[in-house]
Amino acid sequence: MEQKPSTTQIALKWGIISALASIVLSTVMYMTDLWKNTVVSSVVGLAVGIAILVMAMKEFKDQNGGFMTFGEGFGLGMLASVISAVISTLYSQIYMKFIDPTFPEKMKDFQYEQMEAQGLSDAQIEQAISMSEKFTTGGLSFLFPLLGAILFSLIMTLIVAAIMKKNKPVF
Repeated sequence: MEQKPSTTQIALKWGIISALASIVLSTVMYMTDLWKNTVVSSVVGLAVGIAILVMAMKEFKDQNGGFMTFGEGFGLGMLASVISAVISTLYSQIYMKFIDPTFPEKMKDFQYEQMEAQGLSDAQIEQAISMSEKFTTGGLSFLFPLLGAILFSLIMTLIVAAIMKKNKPVF
């Protein structure tokens, strides 16, 4: 009887690769101010995330005789995504606290400019910024980006696993 490949080992490998890609990508975005262009940063992040999920699931299928159930693909993708999200979110925290402590202020200034361009009053802007600061300080500054990354990964993984699944024939 042939042994099934370990989804955990593959997920760990691709989760770390994904985290490293995310760290490099976010560092480049932070240093070049590309983070201000939400379309570019979103499209690039999405493309990298999907590519890594596809490669991870392809590796599993290759090691499993070309087959992968939806559940195997989903479990593999989510585990890799959670590993990547934890490492990437930790890096973001380190970046903003130690590498570039001025970055949160830059983000706040950018938000202010965006809201001003939308025609919001100073009172509305201050209220929105004070509300967002509640979610970007302390432990919540780690928890909310982590949960957001996991939720986004859930959607991506559902789609990629559904597309890439290939069940073994019954007969």
